[in-house]
Amino acid sequence: MEISKDKLIEMYRKMVTIRSFEYRVKELFAAGKIPGFVHLYVGEEAVAVGVCANLRNDDYVASTHRGHGHCVAKGADIKKMMAELFGKKTGYCKGKGGSMHIADFGIGMLGCSGIVAGGIPLATGAGLAIKMKRSDQVSVTFFGDGATNQGTFHESVNLAAIWKLPVVYVCENNEYAESVHYTETIPTRTIAERSAAYGIPGITVDGSEVLKVYEAAKAAIERARKGAGPTLLECMTFRYEGHYEGDPVHTYRPKEIVQEYKEKDPIKKAKIKLLEDKFSTESELNKIENEVNREVEEAVKFAEESPWPEPESALRDVFVDSYY
Repeated sequence: MEISKDKLIEMYRKMVTIRSFEYRVKELFAAGKIPGFVHLYVGEEAVAVGVCANLRNDDYVASTHRGHGHCVAKGADIKKMMAELFGKKTGYCKGKGGSMHIADFGIGMLGCSGIVAGGIPLATGAGLAIKMKRSDQVSVTFFGDGATNQGTFHESVNLAAIWKLPVVYVCENNEYAESVHYTETIPTRTIAERSAAYGIPGITVDGSEVLKVYEAAKAAIERARKGAGPTLLECMTFRYEGHYEGDPVHTYRPKEIVQEYKEKDPIKKAKIKLLEDKFSTESELNKIENEVNREVEEAVKFAEESPWPEPESALRDVFVDSYY
């Protein structure tokens, strides 16, 4: 597979941005500066970046409760993201949505969703709209392994297959649908095998290899653009942290497994690839990492210094015009 040096470096930068952003969020949440819940994407960076590197600005993405990585990969402003997490007026949703409801229609980010499998029918609807407009856009939805046991997953994939909608269903199989291993909840060997019931392609790839994800997503997205219908892409990945911050993860997941996955860290792999192929030097990559860390700190400063939303704004931007 041919890929340019600039593209690879851009992908590396976005993966590093996600990692830096998420670990800073972890610290801020622990310090009590971020309200609500946060679900970190650390360890899964290669999936969001590998898929979104194939998308255009006008393509759609529907995300999940673990959506920060998808937002960054699609091109979201991390200052507005951080402000939203803080509940500030300058956030993407004016501080009203928080971590699980970031949206930016300007870059095709239809929104994150706190409901498991909630983004799947949304992306499917976007795919239907694309087809009705006769556009060559594509709609992508990310979801976890647990979401494939929801009725909305099966209903959506079935409709997309029947109507040949331009939707790519990306399952981020991080093995634990909160606290239960996926092999205890599905009868098939892989989640990709479920595609056979709908007569569409089902592919399983190593989600720690950004280029493997990129290549598989490229084929699925090109297929969708040509009007050939949807694809189910299963990316085997792993979240380093718990299901949510504060989750007693060690009560259901052996510590040894975490260490095993960290040895095949997606960012480490991407860095080795860049160095081995002489696309970059150690000093150049260190410079990128330092730049990203500064950008994240600027986002934190922006969020901390931004104003809170006015109390009277609580009833604005909602879908009703009268209250009782």
